[in-house]
Amino acid sequence: MDDSTLNQIAMVFYMAASLVFLYRFSDNKHKPGKVPMGLTWSGFCVQTVAFIWRWIASYRHGFGHAPLSNRYESVIFFSWSVVAMFLIFDRFLPLRRFGGFIVVLGAVGIASTSIIPGADSTITPLIPALQSNWLFFHVVTCFLGYSAFAIAFFAGIMSLARQGVGANVESSEIIRNLDLIMYRTVMSGFILLTLGIISGSAWAYNAWGRYWGWDPKEVWSLITWFVYAVFLHARVTRGWSGKRLAWISVVGFIFVLFTFLGVNYLPIFKGLHTYA
Repeated sequence: MDDSTLNQIAMVFYMAASLVFLYRFSDNKHKPGKVPMGLTWSGFCVQTVAFIWRWIASYRHGFGHAPLSNRYESVIFFSWSVVAMFLIFDRFLPLRRFGGFIVVLGAVGIASTSIIPGADSTITPLIPALQSNWLFFHVVTCFLGYSAFAIAFFAGIMSLARQGVGANVESSEIIRNLDLIMYRTVMSGFILLTLGIISGSAWAYNAWGRYWGWDPKEVWSLITWFVYAVFLHARVTRGWSGKRLAWISVVGFIFVLFTFLGVNYLPIFKGLHTYA
C-alpha cells in the first residue's frame, strides 16, 4: 500500500460523509449527527497518514522534502487542508448544515489528480527554486487560507440561495449565521494568505535577491488579497451583510481558484510558479 491508495481510501470516506451530510441537509427532520462527522474524521486521519507516508518515502528516495512541491502534491494538500479547516471551524461555527458541500471538495480534490494535466504522483527531487526552508510555511499558510475561503464560498452560495427563496424568520436567522461564517472564515483566510505572501516574499529575497518580481502567481495572489480586503472593509466599516457580502465571497473564491490552478495552464502567465 502506498500514499496514493491511502488517499483513495480517504476519498471514499469523504464521499460517504458528504452523502450522509446531504441526505440530512435535505431532510429537515434530522440533524447532521455524529455519523457524517465520524466518516469525515476517518477520511482526514487516513489522508494525514498518506501525507506523512509520502514525506517518509521521499527520504527513502534520497530527496527528503515535504510533499508540497508539485501539482499532484499541491492538489492533494489542498484537499486535506479544506477538510482540516472544516473540522477546525466546526468547533465554533454552525457548519454542519452544509458540511456535505465542503467535505465533498476534499473528495473532488483527490479524484481530480487523475485528470489534471501534469498531476504526476511520482516522488521527485526538489527543483533548485524550491530548496528553501520557507517552502513548508509558505505553502501551508497559503493553502489553509485558500481552504478558509472555500468555506466562505459555500456559505456565500447558501446565503444567496436562502435570500432567493424568500424572507421568513427562520431564513433570517440562517442568513445571519451564514454572514457570521463568511466573516470569520474570510478573516482567518485573509490573515493566513497575508502570512503566505509575506513568507513568499522573504523566500524570493533569499532565492533571487528581491522581495517581489511581478510573477503572474504573485500578481494574482495580490489581486485575491485585495478582493478579500474589500470584503473585510465592507463588513467592518460599512456594515455590509447579506447578498453583497455573499457575492464578494463567491467572486473571491473564483479568484482563488484562478490563482491556484488557472495561472498554471495559460501560456501568457508562464512564470516561476508554473512548477506547482
